Amino acid sequence: QVQLVESGGGLVQAGGSRRLSCAASGSGDLFTINVMGWYRQAPGQQRELVASIPVGGSTNYADSVKGRFTISRDSAKNTAYLQMHNLQPEDTAVYYCNADGLAGMGPRLAEFDSWGQGTQVTVSS
Repeated sequence: QVQLVESGGGLVQAGGSRRLSCAASGSGDLFTINVMGWYRQAPGQQRELVASIPVGGSTNYADSVKGRFTISRDSAKNTAYLQMHNLQPEDTAVYYCNADGLAGMGPRLAEFDSWGQGTQVTVSS
């Protein structure tokens, strides 16, 4: 129903910055997004929440990224961003975008919870 496409990953040196984007689109269906979030998964690790931003609500960050990462969203463009500063090797991971909300109209109205395909961020020391 709702597809998410991430971009902005790549290789960056420790101390550097990177900005990830996540664009949501529907397959012809109308949709509204409630929460958009960024997760990451390092090799051999579980996927973890990095940051989330609900519509009209306050942002939430993992302790490990507070003060370095900033999540934002452009609701008109159905896009979320993750601005990352002072990146460290431990930030190396595949970063996934997640969004939940409602899609469709009338009897087809249904909740959705979508994931993007992920974008690799590698921080070299």
